[in-house]
Amino acid sequence: MSLGHACVDVYQGAVAALVPFFVAERDWSYAAASGVVLAASLLSSVVQPLFGALTDRWAMPWLLPLSALTAGAGVALSGVFGSYPLTLAAVAVSGIGVAAYHPEAARAARAVAPGGNRGMGWFSLGGNVGFALAPLLVAVVIATGGLGASPLLVVPAAMGAALCAAAVRASRTRPMTGSSALRGGIDDWPSFLRLSGAVVCRSVVFVGLSAFVSLYVRERVGGGDVAGTAALCVLYAGGAVGTVLGGRLADRYGRLTVVRRAYALTVLAVAGVVLVPGPAVYLFVALTSVGLYVPFSLHVTLGQDYLPGRMGTASGVTLGLTVSVGGLAAPALGALADGTSLRTALVPLIVLPALGGLLLRGLREPAPVERLVPTR
Repeated sequence: MSLGHACVDVYQGAVAALVPFFVAERDWSYAAASGVVLAASLLSSVVQPLFGALTDRWAMPWLLPLSALTAGAGVALSGVFGSYPLTLAAVAVSGIGVAAYHPEAARAARAVAPGGNRGMGWFSLGGNVGFALAPLLVAVVIATGGLGASPLLVVPAAMGAALCAAAVRASRTRPMTGSSALRGGIDDWPSFLRLSGAVVCRSVVFVGLSAFVSLYVRERVGGGDVAGTAALCVLYAGGAVGTVLGGRLADRYGRLTVVRRAYALTVLAVAGVVLVPGPAVYLFVALTSVGLYVPFSLHVTLGQDYLPGRMGTASGVTLGLTVSVGGLAAPALGALADGTSLRTALVPLIVLPALGGLLLRGLREPAPVERLVPTR
């Protein structure tokens, strides 16, 4: 499931990685190229809770390999079509595939994951690795063969579909439907909404830093493109440590305790990125990455346990809908940077994790849902 997640989430990062090639080969404006990214990410994020609601009513394990192929097919065809509307349609299809995958996959992973929080951490790590590898994959394929070689980008989708199909056959889990009473609790919507608000704050910080930390570090320490790229690599690489570490810490100290402390760490770390001069900025970027990624998989399991009767919906929201808000906030940060300075635009990112921590105060640890037992 983790490897399949990596193969699917390649397509979450691939669309943005294709933008420079669209601009170069098709002479698109930056606004037009940004429209392609928005079409993929926004559609994927908004539609995801709808697929979550569907999987709450019917078990659809067959959706995993099908959605993997759909996500890959859309990106693979995006370089083939020369017209802007057809390219938008292709990336929209890819976004729908990504949206269809995550709710069912997150719920299935929770059912079969060994070690509870640690297992979900490994599942989440797979997605983060896929996202981080997307620019490299796109660069190798498109820089070599141009946009006409984009059909080769379907290869990870085929691998992901095979892995998902194998996981479905191996697990043969009991259908994850039924009333919340059978899950050991009732839906706690107030707590779930507060958790979702905290995840939105985390999302805006991560997307904002992903968009601007490279440019900001170049301003602060010099070194040109190499310095900026190194900072972005540190931001992503810390995610591998944070995602796995979060599950281990949660098993020892409790999920909410770990999540609250991670948000507090993020406040201090982002403040260091914005305010501390010199090469020390790399240390604070690394700490920010850990603080942002430690709660990543814990958000998903907490959401599922707050809505035990709607685990698909909870997965769709924590993995999808809240992410779109981060993407929508990025243009606002860019406008603020244009009107003032890049440093001023990053200052709000110090406040947001503090706001997320306030939303988490008073929440109680939910009772874990009943773990589904594989049937023969």
